[in-house]
Amino acid sequence: MLRIAARPITRVVVRHTHQNKNGRVMNMSTASKNVLEGDAGALSTHVYHKVTTFMAVATPLYFMVPDSMTDGVVNQGFGIVLASNIAMHSWIGLNYVATDYVPKVSKALVGPARIVNAGMGVITLFGLSAMALSPGGIKGTLKALWNPKIAKEETKN
Repeated sequence: MLRIAARPITRVVVRHTHQNKNGRVMNMSTASKNVLEGDAGALSTHVYHKVTTFMAVATPLYFMVPDSMTDGVVNQGFGIVLASNIAMHSWIGLNYVATDYVPKVSKALVGPARIVNAGMGVITLFGLSAMALSPGGIKGTLKALWNPKIAKEETKN
């Protein structure tokens, strides 16, 4: 046991490269091999950061604007945009988690984990889009969580 702890820790970095059709050598970490790899490459990282920034700025503004200014098409439109941003953010973020942690359990589980992540992203998109298109939209649905239920009294005639 002491020999294992006394060994110096070394890390071997293996660079996988390939040559594209133009003859340019590309790093495999920038070229996505699979459409389910939401975290592969510079484009996905760029999109992830832009989506995160949009949600951090626009969502609080949306909830602070009075309902009279966001009723109707504006409410539904922003709800759809918000739903797609949340779904994309969760899909890319969960792919980062799958890339970092799933291979520690089993490398064979990375593919199925990516499929599960894509499925959760699609379910999130459809669920939040349905909420956005419902009366009141996402804002109305979230406000209803804090409104007390009105008890109906039955009257006998």
